[in-house]
Order: sequence, then C-alpha cells, then structure tokens
Amino acid sequence: MPPTKKRIRSYDPARIRAAVFGQWGNLREAVRGLDDRQLALPTRLGDWTVRELIAHTGMALSAVSRLLDRPEPARQNARLLDWPFATSADSAAIADRARLLAERHPDLDAHLAGIERDLTARLDAHPGTRLLPTGAGALPLADYLVTRTVELVVHTDDLNAAVPGLGVPYDRQALAACVRLLADALAVRAPGGTTEVRIPPYAVVQCVEGPRHTRGTPPNVVETDPLTWVRLATGRTAWRDALAAAEVRASGERADLEPYLPLLA
Repeated sequence: MPPTKKRIRSYDPARIRAAVFGQWGNLREAVRGLDDRQLALPTRLGDWTVRELIAHTGMALSAVSRLLDRPEPARQNARLLDWPFATSADSAAIADRARLLAERHPDLDAHLAGIERDLTARLDAHPGTRLLPTGAGALPLADYLVTRTVELVVHTDDLNAAVPGLGVPYDRQALAACVRLLADALAVRAPGGTTEVRIPPYAVVQCVEGPRHTRGTPPNVVETDPLTWVRLATGRTAWRDALAAAEVRASGERADLEPYLPLLA
C-alpha cells in the first residue's frame, strides 16, 4: 500500500490574530510593572538583559510590518512548515539591533504600544493572502502570523525565566498554535510513523522511521507538557535533562528524540 499522505494542519486566521494580540497584551502588562533593576537582570540568551529581550520581542512582532513594506513576491514558494528550519540568522547582528532598540526606547511600554498600533493597522489593510518575502521564502501573511505565536510564547518563557516571580500568563490559543507548529516540524524533520509524540492537550504527531504503528497502544511513545516541548524544540532544555527531571516520559526503542532536537536553529 502507498504511504498515507499526512494532512497539513490549518489555522483559523481570526483566532491566530486574536492569539497574537492576546499574548502581546500579556507581555505589555508585565513590562509595565518592571522596574530598572528587573530590566537590568540577565537572561538565558547570552549576555542580553531583560530590557534587550523585550526590545527583541518587539522586533519579532514588528517584522510583520517590515516585510509588508517590501515588494510582494510574484508567487508563493514556501509553506508554513519551512519556517522553523529557516530561522538561523546572524545572532550578533540581532543582538546589536536589540541593544540599539533598547537604548533608543527607554519607555518600553510606549515603544510596544506603537508596534501594536502599527500592526493592527497593517492587518486591517492587508488580506491574509498577501505574500511576504520571509527568510523561509514567500509566505502568505496569515501563515507568517502563525510563526509570531512561536516568537511570543518562546520569549514570554524567556522573560519568566529571567525575572523571578513574574509569571506572565500564556494565551491559550497562542500556546496551542506554537506547540502544534513545532510538533508538526518534528514530524517533518523525523518523518515516519513508528513513534507517537503526545503534547496534551494540544498536539499528537507520528514521527521517526521504522515499522508503522496501526492499532492499539503504540510501542514507542513520548509525552510531555506544552512548555517543556517548546523548550526542547527551541534548545532551552536539553533532551537528557528533561528526561532526568521527569519532564518527559519516553518508552520504546525508538522514543529517543535527542537526534532531532532542537528544531529551531
């Protein structure tokens, strides 16, 4: 029998837009309450401070507007699942840009408010089918907005890790989209049907080459919670460390995902 063609996951554009602004609102609320001492705290992202992390997160959202300012590509030549594998960039240049923005905008709340106003106007003015020249190729605006949930969720987690007791909440739809996109990316990197990866309540994917599971309890199962999965997929947590801390449950000969992680460069 020919291999089963996997269904490509779809995302509701209205829900994704609400998720992006929902998580952005959570971040803005948290930033308003930070004092100078907290803004100067180190983060787990090299030598970035909290202030620079926040500036970088603003860059991630304002990227939509920057791409809309460029000429529209003639045709789509990429798909949403190409994006996770095209995220590597000049980290030194990104860090320099974040520092520059942090210096130029001492009032971070006003800066973030401006980004929100601009993005709202841009999304109102352009259809979701409008093509953007992203690093992964030409993608529809609606698809690129899904990738912003990853950026916002990941950097919310970075911020929570940097500031003790901050506890910025996660918009449920944003977290769901982030988890699903990264889970589907794993299935692309490790195609197959021998291992079932469960990230309740948001995603289940089949991956890893080998005998295909067809009925009953699969012989190879990996299960973890949404934030642990996000950290594994983005390199914030190592596979072995997550296993040792019982943050991941893995059973079966083909349940080792270490060769495929992290997904984002």
